[in-house]
Amino acid sequence: MASQVSTKGSAKEPKVAAKPAARRPLIPAVLLKFIMALSGAVLVLYLVVHMIGNLQIFWGQTAINGYAEWLRTLLQPVLGWEGFVWVVRIALTLSVVGHIWAATLLALRAKRARPVKYAAGNKVKGSYTARTMRWGGVIVLLFIIWHILDLTVGVVNPSGQHLKPYENITADFTPERWYITLWYVLALVAIWFHLRHGLWSAVQTLGKSSNRREKVLKTGATVFSTVLIVGFLIVPISATFGWI
Repeated sequence: MASQVSTKGSAKEPKVAAKPAARRPLIPAVLLKFIMALSGAVLVLYLVVHMIGNLQIFWGQTAINGYAEWLRTLLQPVLGWEGFVWVVRIALTLSVVGHIWAATLLALRAKRARPVKYAAGNKVKGSYTARTMRWGGVIVLLFIIWHILDLTVGVVNPSGQHLKPYENITADFTPERWYITLWYVLALVAIWFHLRHGLWSAVQTLGKSSNRREKVLKTGATVFSTVLIVGFLIVPISATFGWI
């Protein structure tokens, strides 16, 4: 009679350690995208108003200098002299910082979530978009710093007169300082790329895109960005060629 073989005490199969659950980020991606969209909207609105204000130079010296002084008197009974300007400056600073912070976090998360590089079909498109936004953002930030030192504070401007934008612009973009005009043109082209892609991305983030409307929305983003940047470009170019 065959004896039974006891399985007690026999070696057990080793247990496979369970993978730790992925930690949920402290700040959800949807909140970061909202911050990017909101800060971007504030910056775009400012660009539109700023471009329109710059065009006052074609109405003459009195017009644009008067416009610069008028901005300081807005809401003066409540905020005092230049109070409105400082409210705008604080809002812009917070928007720029928030935009960079949210964009950096989202980019780092996307990089960690993609351990494998783009496949051949998406490599060119993905790399181009990433480089355009990354380096375009750096150029835009450097341009903002220079622009403040040049035409706001006036420390690097040949004229540097407070509340005298006409004198500062015409002194800044002379034919002899063609390199400054070139720098502004290149920076504004970088802003064009950044703005065009940013507008398109914002529309996608808000879920307003579809295959049917994709071409129309892309065209709208391109046209809007082009009109805005041409409005900025025409001022330094006109000053360089003596048209104002």
